[in-house]
Amino acid sequence: MNIREKYEQFEIEHLSENASKAFFSKGRKIQEPKCEIRTDFQRDRDRILHSKAFRRLKHKTQVFLSPEGDHYRTRLTHTLEVSQISRTIARSLNLNEDLTEAIALGHDLGHTPFGHTGERILKKLCESGFKHNEQSLRVVDFLEIRNEKPGLNLTYEVRDGILNHPLGYEPATLEGQIVSISDRIAYINHDIDDAVRGKIISKIPDKFLAELGIDHGVRINTMIMDVIQNSENKNKIIMSDKIAELTSELRDFLFENVYYNKVAKSEEDKTMFIVEKIYEYYTKNFDSLPEFYLEIYNNNNNFSKGEIIKDYIAGMTDRYAMKVFEDLYIPKPWH
Repeated sequence: MNIREKYEQFEIEHLSENASKAFFSKGRKIQEPKCEIRTDFQRDRDRILHSKAFRRLKHKTQVFLSPEGDHYRTRLTHTLEVSQISRTIARSLNLNEDLTEAIALGHDLGHTPFGHTGERILKKLCESGFKHNEQSLRVVDFLEIRNEKPGLNLTYEVRDGILNHPLGYEPATLEGQIVSISDRIAYINHDIDDAVRGKIISKIPDKFLAELGIDHGVRINTMIMDVIQNSENKNKIIMSDKIAELTSELRDFLFENVYYNKVAKSEEDKTMFIVEKIYEYYTKNFDSLPEFYLEIYNNNNNFSKGEIIKDYIAGMTDRYAMKVFEDLYIPKPWH
């Protein structure tokens, strides 16, 4: 019995009966030889961690566009915080921590430059619309290249968790449900932290301080403990009614006072203009796209030109999008 088989056996014998076990995974779209050391979920985690799309997250906006200061969250640090919260909950409930981590690390790979502003403008521009969770799945299924072949060929369970992490979706596994609820716990709390740091708000209402906690760490702990206590030995990951309602109200407070705040979004019109003009340029000059994307179009008859342009823009970091815009539209000095 090799190391991977021993670990698969450990999962079967020691994890909760409600946990996903690597040995019983629904598998990959394309069968491949097993690793002697790692389970399939561990391999998926590593494939995501080593992907180019994952590395690009460090230069993608979370909430605040082009913030001055090293301590504001990026899409990468958000992803790491979701992973940490998810793993804590999974371990406490005796569920599959490896699967949870893989889903968490991959859940936002499809996010656009400039945060949700970029997502909104691409949704408006693209005939088929745009959803970052669907784009995240497209990244791991098709746009990432591994061994000179398209896609990371991830397991069904990881792909399902990535696709179904947003609010209102239903992941097929408890591990996917953990990532979904951890995503909300993470962004609600770290966006408060960043908003206070950026002087967008001075504090949250006293009601939340009294009920959830007086600082960032205490509030996260309150929510995590509530999830663990209310999900133990159940086939569903849930909060208590009280904490769920407070979390929802706090999220509404953020939308009203932070996400739509004029100061925080003062550059939004400019970034929307950048994305719109890049999209417009490549609509008129499709053959000017990088060779990688032209090859995708030429080799896949079922992909429209708009889809390929969307793939290119969605994969950009903030600074790369600004550079592309500058190259396309800003006159160069004459030499």
